[in-house]
Amino acid sequence: MSAGRTHRSAEEIGRTERGPRPLPALGRTKEVPLPDVLTETLPNGLTVLAARRPGVPLVETVLRIPAASPEPVADAARTAGTEVLAETILTGTAGRDRIGIDDALASVGGELGVAVDPEYLQAGGSALATGLPTVLDVLADVLTAATHSDVEVARERSRLAERIAVARAQPRTVAREALMRRRFGDHPIVSEMPTAEAVAAVTPERVRELHADVVVPDGASLVLVGDIDPEAAIAEVARRLGGWTGDHPARWLSAPPVPQAGDLELVHRPGSVQSQLRLTAPGLDRTDERYTAFQLANLVFGGYFSSRWMENVREDKGYTYGAHSGQEFVPGGAVLGLDADVASDVTAAALLETRYELGRMVAVPPTEQEVTSARRYAIGSLLISLDSQSALAGTLSALHAAGLDVDWLRDRPRRLEAVTVDEVAAAATALFAPTRFTGVVVGDADVVGPPLAALGGVVRGGGR
Repeated sequence: MSAGRTHRSAEEIGRTERGPRPLPALGRTKEVPLPDVLTETLPNGLTVLAARRPGVPLVETVLRIPAASPEPVADAARTAGTEVLAETILTGTAGRDRIGIDDALASVGGELGVAVDPEYLQAGGSALATGLPTVLDVLADVLTAATHSDVEVARERSRLAERIAVARAQPRTVAREALMRRRFGDHPIVSEMPTAEAVAAVTPERVRELHADVVVPDGASLVLVGDIDPEAAIAEVARRLGGWTGDHPARWLSAPPVPQAGDLELVHRPGSVQSQLRLTAPGLDRTDERYTAFQLANLVFGGYFSSRWMENVREDKGYTYGAHSGQEFVPGGAVLGLDADVASDVTAAALLETRYELGRMVAVPPTEQEVTSARRYAIGSLLISLDSQSALAGTLSALHAAGLDVDWLRDRPRRLEAVTVDEVAAAATALFAPTRFTGVVVGDADVVGPPLAALGGVVRGGGR
């Protein structure tokens, strides 16, 4: 710093002799730079979506197969089996071992990963665009000829059981499972993570049976986004995956029950020094005409750092490092979720403030300034979220599964700009009323139970 000059604060820099320096007006919102998407369903029932985005010489692939259980209730053994299936599908085929699969992908700068949940089995990855035929060749091989050998199943089963044992010791996992049961009872959607014991009981024969049952093309979708010619890419998929068959269509998960409002359940976790607050209520499907207004109302409440709830329980009270609200889409609809982790001694106080902020969304509707800030955040986040090939591929895959296409996505900024403050206020009143919520509190019930009982609306449930 030069002699004679002094440091000025940010506030001083932002002021002039006439007062605060005015901020420039917000510019016109840019359109989402989305490519056209070519869609074709092959004779075997596989739907292929291909889009050209040539920013980098890569191609992203996302395969999504509906993989619901045929049973109407949660099936722990099946959940364990499909997890082992996902872990072993890339470990060898009739023509390639694990190393052969890795070498083939590495030759085109590629990678593939597989994951499963109660709704879908998904495989995805990236590669050089020129290597798409190789990636599709490997994908066809593992889909139609994965061996799930005894040795590989035993190895991956052991590793998976260890990871699950560690995960199940985490309080967030306990809270998630308790919340899902509170939301949906024994519906199959609650079976997100098996127990280590259930995984250890999975046999290679069962994994191979599940492969034939789950890995089928009729109802599956494959999204390709990158530096490709869409027509040529779909033709390549037809050549490589056209022979993939199954003896039944893929199974879609049935709609779970709508969460019912009621008391929170206190789940005892002995010795815990923190509590997990998890509240939930019915949300809105993307096709609901109120969805855009609800999206902005959620941002005002707890959907981003400048939200009301965050300002209260973090910035003002210091109860938590973070509080967040948002939607999860489920078959037939969506659920709204609120989550915050707080110290045991402020659990009741944090719940009180959460209820207060929910009530304030009804009694003191979002202001024009709050809605404007949320609107800009929503539009900017959308633009950023679709900037990469991988993000666009994942979004297109999720939208296709929900029966929507790229036009719905392309029109989002316009809808966000058009929604009014009154519409956001109406959505806040209808959807954030405290009486719509239920949920769980996970913590040491001996410590947090008495103040929660005095607060009311919390009943003690099971423990661990």
